[in-house]
Amino acid sequence: MSKLNKKTVALHNLGCKVNAYETEAMQQMLTEAGFQIVDFSEKADIYIINTCTVTNMADRKSRQMLHRAKKQNPEGIVVAAGCYVQTKKEEALLDPAVDIVIGNNKKHELLHILKEYEEENRKLESVLPIECTKEYENLKVTEPKEHTRAFIKVQDGCNQFCSYCIIPYARGRVRSRGISDILKETKELADHGYQEIVLTGIHLSSYGTDSGDRLLHLIEETARIPGIKRIRLGSLEPRIITKEFADALSGIEKICPHFHLSLQSGCDATLARMNRKYTTKEYEASCNILREYFEHPAITTDVIVGFPGESEEEFLQTRKFLERIHFYEMHVFKYSMRRGTKAAEMRGQIPEPVKAGRSEDLIALGEKMSQEFREYYIGSEAEILIEEPFVLNGETYYGGYTKEYVKAAVKSEADISNTFVRGKITKGLSNGVYLAER
Repeated sequence: MSKLNKKTVALHNLGCKVNAYETEAMQQMLTEAGFQIVDFSEKADIYIINTCTVTNMADRKSRQMLHRAKKQNPEGIVVAAGCYVQTKKEEALLDPAVDIVIGNNKKHELLHILKEYEEENRKLESVLPIECTKEYENLKVTEPKEHTRAFIKVQDGCNQFCSYCIIPYARGRVRSRGISDILKETKELADHGYQEIVLTGIHLSSYGTDSGDRLLHLIEETARIPGIKRIRLGSLEPRIITKEFADALSGIEKICPHFHLSLQSGCDATLARMNRKYTTKEYEASCNILREYFEHPAITTDVIVGFPGESEEEFLQTRKFLERIHFYEMHVFKYSMRRGTKAAEMRGQIPEPVKAGRSEDLIALGEKMSQEFREYYIGSEAEILIEEPFVLNGETYYGGYTKEYVKAAVKSEADISNTFVRGKITKGLSNGVYLAER
């Protein structure tokens, strides 16, 4: 590819697991074309920043990384890709730090766009009107950075339009990846030695709604691939959890009983303002179904505190609901106003100190529930997929995760990375890691 393939490239990812997958896909694309990948902190010929726009702060961080890249090498080519430029194309084009702007669904054309820039030496933009896009962008990663667990993007876009969320405007409508393409990537990952995969997407529960397929069918087909021993699922909507769905999943031995069910609030009035499509009663029913079909499943969630109009009473309703459900892990976020969303125009914006106090309260609650969940396994046998070694008090341990995503470790002088080990969980080691004795 002319002189370009002798150049150095540094990539930086901002945002979600889908963004991370796409960044790895671009890196693999560049490596296969002969580019030399270097760390983002180094001077490079080309910088690629896969941006995020989920909050105003994400926009700001995206701009900061673009400016940092140009500062590191003023002569370098700076590429702004992804969600921030999809929603703020004109702003990105006016930014003197940016040379190339690539929106969502155009990242697969990265090599062609770089070649065009080399030939024309002028600012380039390649941004589709994403709301009109019906095609799934085929990117693939067969050699992920992680050595034991691989993420596979199976879906893009979202049709939910929650009142606080800009993502449908950045990612467009639901588009599902063809099942044969997913299975081909999964087989390649298995051939490379990966034993655990995570099916992920912008709105995973919508997989197949645009193509007549179903998420359950995809899971069943993926489970048939030899070499893959574990399948995890990305974030799910509570409404997908029916008795039929849970019953079918419980019959798939490779499924990890680790379910991330997005909640956001434990108060029905707040959920309505958020334009979430379920009630707390329906959410709790989904959790109960999972607990009916799986023994002690790990249920994790996201919670937003300080949403516009959230009174102290509404917050306390949420807190009581969280205690009742008793999650394994909670990701607590302070509501962050996002320009361009309905929530940004709502009355009753909550002062920052109030949001901070509520956030601290729920984080402490989450840590308590998480510890209680993990301690349930003390005295029981567990199977751990070993990831990597670490040294504690002068002794070598190899750590990994159980199917429920509880981190455990065994003592070992031999390298046992990417192997399954069975052991009895006996006690906590440190920072949420538990000792398993063989």
